[in-house]
Amino acid sequence: MTADLAAGPDTHSSSAWAPLRGRVYRTLFIAQLVSNIGLWMQTVGSQWFLVEQNSSATVVALVQTASLLPTLFFALLAGGLADLLDRRRLLIAISTYTAVVATATAVLAFTDVLTPMMLLAMTFLLGCGSALSSPAWQAIQPELVPAEQIPAASALGGVTVNGARAVGPAIGGVIVAAAGPAAVFAINALTFVVIIGALVWWRRPADDRSVDRERLGRSMLTGLHYMQSAPIVRRILLRSALFAFPASALWALLPLASSRHLHFGASGYGLVLGMLGVGAVSGVALYPRLRQSMSGNAVLALSAVTYAVGVVSVAYLPAGAAVPLLLLSGAAWIATLTTLNAAIQLSLAHWVRARGMSIYLLVFMGSQALGSFVWGLVASHVGFAAALLISAVLLVVTAASVTVLPLRADTGTLPRGVSTAWPTPMVMFEPEPDDGPVVVSVTYRVRPDSTTDFDRAMAAVGKARRRTGG
Repeated sequence: MTADLAAGPDTHSSSAWAPLRGRVYRTLFIAQLVSNIGLWMQTVGSQWFLVEQNSSATVVALVQTASLLPTLFFALLAGGLADLLDRRRLLIAISTYTAVVATATAVLAFTDVLTPMMLLAMTFLLGCGSALSSPAWQAIQPELVPAEQIPAASALGGVTVNGARAVGPAIGGVIVAAAGPAAVFAINALTFVVIIGALVWWRRPADDRSVDRERLGRSMLTGLHYMQSAPIVRRILLRSALFAFPASALWALLPLASSRHLHFGASGYGLVLGMLGVGAVSGVALYPRLRQSMSGNAVLALSAVTYAVGVVSVAYLPAGAAVPLLLLSGAAWIATLTTLNAAIQLSLAHWVRARGMSIYLLVFMGSQALGSFVWGLVASHVGFAAALLISAVLLVVTAASVTVLPLRADTGTLPRGVSTAWPTPMVMFEPEPDDGPVVVSVTYRVRPDSTTDFDRAMAAVGKARRRTGG
């Protein structure tokens, strides 16, 4: 790998839209975009349903928590399943489940049975589907594009979310105003048909079943073991949590700021979310140029400060000034996610990629879920404007922390393939499948004058061995 995400620009950067030249990637990209539009329409419908029910700030913020909390429960399981099972079939099954839940939500709304607590419960069930499918979606990206296009593919993955955020909320706000939340819930259910159709069409090469596979429980422990012994990845996870927790305040409290401070209705709230999405899509196009002139750490610091400006604006500035500044926040959001996502994908070994991505999603989404709940409580006690101001201050602190807790210099640059430096060992007899355990020992003969250098070198080797089960 040659992409230096921590210390400098990617010398092999390609066009931001290069992955879309691949037919399979393009088809799955469009399907995800359509489905995410439906999910953002659902988010607008859910949050505005609670606003119209005069729910408290805590309950409104819990929509964000309910959708993200399942990641805390299922991320590790999802990563293990994605590394053990056929990812295409797994995604088809989970998408089918999510379509059923979305349909049930629409039926409850059409029959006037839906209550705020029931809506939060259905949102949680939808979030379960997202939590179970996200590691598999992340893990198939390197199957669809060459290694040099992974940063671009990561950015485009953000487009499926943020492009949907640009379109979905605006459409959702209009439909909520015209036909009510139930119609939005029904449209969301239909969008999952597009995802299922694209996955059925994709002819993914069959996995090599001749390789022995770990049991699910052991697979999950192996993933945790790997992350524990991977300092590069642990630093990426820390940067993710430091940004996601304060940044979640904007997503959690934006419905209240839109209604009470900007004095917008459902359509206006859709417009506000849409501006964030437009900013994010614009950020995708600008990101490659930004990375040519700035290091990954500089991008993270600049993005945190820029995002904070948008957070403060919706709390204190008039609509004419606040809404345009949300464009900058949207661009900052996608710049941060692209930097972190590309860094971790390039830093994980292929055999543990889905489990590693699941832990990354656990940290990022879990920090958002916890943050949404906390910011809802803070807003209930001190008001939404003060809560947003506090989150903006924490974002500035997050930007400053890059000086003491940066991405490591070798992030995304180390080769992750299987080493062929040693010759294939000679086996004296063919073992049976249930033979074992097996102990592999290596003896080093070190000259006395090289002992200090050997100890220093073996400290790094020890971490690598522990990552692979030694």
